[in-house]
Amino acid sequence: MKELIFGTGIAHSILLFSFVIGGGLLLGKWKIKGISIGSTWILFVGILMSHFGFLSHPVVLAFMKDFGLILFVFSIGLQVGPGFFHSFRAGGVKLNVLALVLVLLSVLVTWLIHLVTGEDLQTMTGVMSAAVTNTPGLGAAQQTVMDAYAAEGLSAESAAETSSRMASAYAVAYPFGVLGVIFLLMLAKRLFRIDLEKEQQALKVSGGEVESARRMHCEVENPAIFGKALRDVVLDLGDQFVVSRIMRDGVISIPGPDTVLRQGDRLLIVTTPRNVDAIRIIFGEEVPMHVSDWQKMDDVMVTRRLAITKSSMTGKRLRELNIRKAYGVTVTRVLRAGIELVARADLILQMGDTIQVVGPKSNIQDVARLVGNEPETLSHPNLVPIFFGIVLGVIFGFLPIRFPGIPQPVRLGLAGGPLMVAILLGHFGPQLKITTYTTLSANMMIREIGISFFMAAVGLGAGQGFVSSLVGGGYWWILYGALITLIPVALIIVIARVLCKLNFYQICGLVTGGTTNAPVLSFAQSAYGTDYTSVNYATVYPLTMFLRVLVAQLLILIAL
Repeated sequence: MKELIFGTGIAHSILLFSFVIGGGLLLGKWKIKGISIGSTWILFVGILMSHFGFLSHPVVLAFMKDFGLILFVFSIGLQVGPGFFHSFRAGGVKLNVLALVLVLLSVLVTWLIHLVTGEDLQTMTGVMSAAVTNTPGLGAAQQTVMDAYAAEGLSAESAAETSSRMASAYAVAYPFGVLGVIFLLMLAKRLFRIDLEKEQQALKVSGGEVESARRMHCEVENPAIFGKALRDVVLDLGDQFVVSRIMRDGVISIPGPDTVLRQGDRLLIVTTPRNVDAIRIIFGEEVPMHVSDWQKMDDVMVTRRLAITKSSMTGKRLRELNIRKAYGVTVTRVLRAGIELVARADLILQMGDTIQVVGPKSNIQDVARLVGNEPETLSHPNLVPIFFGIVLGVIFGFLPIRFPGIPQPVRLGLAGGPLMVAILLGHFGPQLKITTYTTLSANMMIREIGISFFMAAVGLGAGQGFVSSLVGGGYWWILYGALITLIPVALIIVIARVLCKLNFYQICGLVTGGTTNAPVLSFAQSAYGTDYTSVNYATVYPLTMFLRVLVAQLLILIAL
């Protein structure tokens, strides 16, 4: 029993890691005025246990830290991959440029503090990672320290000491990385006299809300389209909406491209909020109807939701299935990750999507057989692309990238490599017929297990020297971290609001995504309402995550 509790064997390590993770997650439920630092408590519990002599074997610590980090960043990459390149559209370019400036400002403040105070740059990299709550950046920096020290012929002990000091700095500076951003958002709301209702209304007017599906009931009143076929009428906006049903003389049917429109026809249309005005101009004003009114008058047509569970469907465009012509069924919308999308003809489908269809019941059953519609099969995890993706990510992470003036090549490492491969898999996988679907709960499970392993390993490795580092001047790390948090974020908020005229919800998403700050995102959504904050968070998060990992490594290499 003594070996189990105080030893360094496998059983002791399992016991220790489980206690640290369980205790940290339990403390993570503790909130002060709705604010919590979540799983970061695992880091502090690990430091406490290590400080009092509960240690794990160094090899076990190294493995758990690196493998946990890989699982964490890979699951993130798979989640954000489908929207990564989409975020660089016209609306996202401005946000990503501001996020890039935010990253560079953080690096600049870190560098200036290093020059003014003389604090070594490796430690300041740990402080910077905490100030922007970027755990993968810390992991990448620590990995770079190990690789660079080995390449320079320095001892493993000195590398471990430097890595431990970085972890201590991270732990000390982290809490203000969360609290500082919350303070600035609350201050900005007051200084700029933000009216949340007006901000939300402005989003609706500008079409800045989530591009979800919206149902319209219009009556054909525009003389310019009387007697014209539907395909000719929707020539310019045909890919922006779907005409689900048409009612003529009390009879309901599914319109096709050749359907000729007449005055007084009533149409059930599915589109996005930004196209509502254009559709009113084309067809006519909306009429007071509800979808249930169509269902009451139509005993033949039924509406169903069908799950795409056949992997062969991954990568196919909706038009390739030819559902309307072959089955007499209309696809009105596609549900993906909780968001309803308009069923555009060029929309690329992927396993796990749900399509909403309308048509005769017998025909819908044929469409169900086409797409699979066996939701129970989605609960089985598809692990092959995950682990082969990790293989590619590890290889990609160790490819050298050389920058002028830096003696050692930069490597994306065990954080950046898997992250980039996962992003590429998430985006291009469906087009390459690679099924990367995992349920949201499965993705969250992998992510939480990964970050828990990483935090526990970092804490257990840093605890022995934590108090001595803090007493020996480490309390200054709190001030340094506060400066790295406050100065760049405050400047970006002012630039975004005054110069770029961004909406307050856009600023919230920009700041939380630009600092990879999930706790503040949760605060902003609960305090200010609307999911639009998370949309902008997702817009800048992928690029920001990649840059944070990269600049952390660059600072370490410059320091050498």
